[in-house]
Amino acid sequence: MRENLVEKRSKEEGIKDNSDYLRGTIAKGLGDPLTGAIAEDDAKLLKFHGSYQQHDRDLEKERRQQKLEPLYQFMLRVRIAGGVTTPEQWLVMDELADRYGNGTLKLTTRQSFQMHGILKGNLKPTIKTINEALMTTIATCGDVNRNVMCNPNPYQSKIHGQVYGLAQEVSDYFQPKTKAYYELWLDHKREIEVPDQEPLYKKTYLPRKFKIAFCIPPHNDVDIYANDLGFVAIVEEGRLRGFNVIVGGGMGMTFGDDSTYPRLGTPIGFVAPDQVLPVAEAIVSIQRDFGNRVNRRQARFKYTIDNYGVDWLKNELPQRFDGKLEDTKPFRLTTNGDQYGWVRGIDGHWFHTLFVENGRIKDAEGHFLKTAIRKIAELGIGDLRLTGNQNLIIGSIPENDKSKIEEVLKEYHVHEKKHMTGLRLGSMACVALNTCGLAFAESERYLPSLLDKIDVLLQENGLEDRAINIRMTGCPNGCARSALAEIGFIGRAPGRYNMYLGASHNGDRLNRLYREMLSEEEILAELAQLLKDYAKTGLPSEHFGDYVIRMKIV
Repeated sequence: MRENLVEKRSKEEGIKDNSDYLRGTIAKGLGDPLTGAIAEDDAKLLKFHGSYQQHDRDLEKERRQQKLEPLYQFMLRVRIAGGVTTPEQWLVMDELADRYGNGTLKLTTRQSFQMHGILKGNLKPTIKTINEALMTTIATCGDVNRNVMCNPNPYQSKIHGQVYGLAQEVSDYFQPKTKAYYELWLDHKREIEVPDQEPLYKKTYLPRKFKIAFCIPPHNDVDIYANDLGFVAIVEEGRLRGFNVIVGGGMGMTFGDDSTYPRLGTPIGFVAPDQVLPVAEAIVSIQRDFGNRVNRRQARFKYTIDNYGVDWLKNELPQRFDGKLEDTKPFRLTTNGDQYGWVRGIDGHWFHTLFVENGRIKDAEGHFLKTAIRKIAELGIGDLRLTGNQNLIIGSIPENDKSKIEEVLKEYHVHEKKHMTGLRLGSMACVALNTCGLAFAESERYLPSLLDKIDVLLQENGLEDRAINIRMTGCPNGCARSALAEIGFIGRAPGRYNMYLGASHNGDRLNRLYREMLSEEEILAELAQLLKDYAKTGLPSEHFGDYVIRMKIV
């Protein structure tokens, strides 16, 4: 089987192989004044540097009528292991969003910053400024390991601090070693006498993207089962004993192709803390060598595992890993959301988790969030932490400075937004239209208005304070992990969504298809009856996802 995969390979494999370690002709394309785009092959390589080429789809028809090329622009992601940034770094991102982006920042579901609307000529100065602030965009996209996730509050306990440190170590280790990034964006001169090498990734890198996350039970705030490789901390008598290893998670699928599907990660064993990096390297190398390089729809690690089998993976590991996988240890997860409000850390400092609707940091009428966070960063105290649920933690605040934070939040009306239901607090949405070229329908721009109408149904049934996870994506690639939502929506066409129900509240069970191609009117009609029945016949502490499974609604 492997020989066949070597003989035939996808176009992307050839592009990587011939790219001179991710250089391609990107430099030439950036200097071309006749178009706002870069060449198709270079656009694929650009992902490894942290950027997607996009265009404004709202203006597509108008520009076509004017016989203009699409309004090409670039999305840029910033790699931050565990999502922790300094006030100074936040101010850099805030200023860059205004100078080169669309004036907003997007907090992603992988604890990264995302900027939209960057024109080609501004891409290099943006990336250069980000690096000068001791951040990077490298490997936030592309066929490599992406940003490593973990609980963003290392001061919640000593265990959290240890896990956060491991997440940083793993993130740094799996960055590409090519110097192309530094030459293209940071003006480093190429050392011809020192050839490029990728000891782990080799010339063609991985078959597809790879995602790693750490979680600390009972909180599953990183959706550990959605990752290619997950490490679940096992704590005994206050000591970090090690980690359960979970492999093969992934949310994406393709409509009309039953060979693609969301998949929960599979536990395969337990390792000690000092074995995390070696076992991670072994697993990544297995995906490098056995992942499908012919059909990219089948190239994620989840398909490699399903094609060869979990037992095969366990037998392959000892050939690349000197340690030993012990039996999986028991653990319990209770939630996959964030805990809002103030929490005191073990160092005596305070951490305040803010709900950020769909992760969009912006100023809006009556709610000046972007200005408020900038003012807080300008105080120069504490830090800012991005969560895996698109929210923000104002962290490491000394006791005497808590009132300063509260004053800023009050001045800019961040705390004065209408009462938010448990459903809204558990909501997430991907960017979708107008910038994502893969989106079939709206998501981020639409979900808040849909929630306004669902909130009315919740209030009518006394469910406004029930914690329910609801997520929406504009396509089935799963960027907002809609397959793990108790109520999930995936866009099929403008204004039409597939509706999925029944995921667990703690993120260890996928949802199932309930209805297809629903309009807003049909969505609300379905939810009106479901929520009414849930209020009447749901058990006292029963989560909505468990209810629809118990009642065999899906």
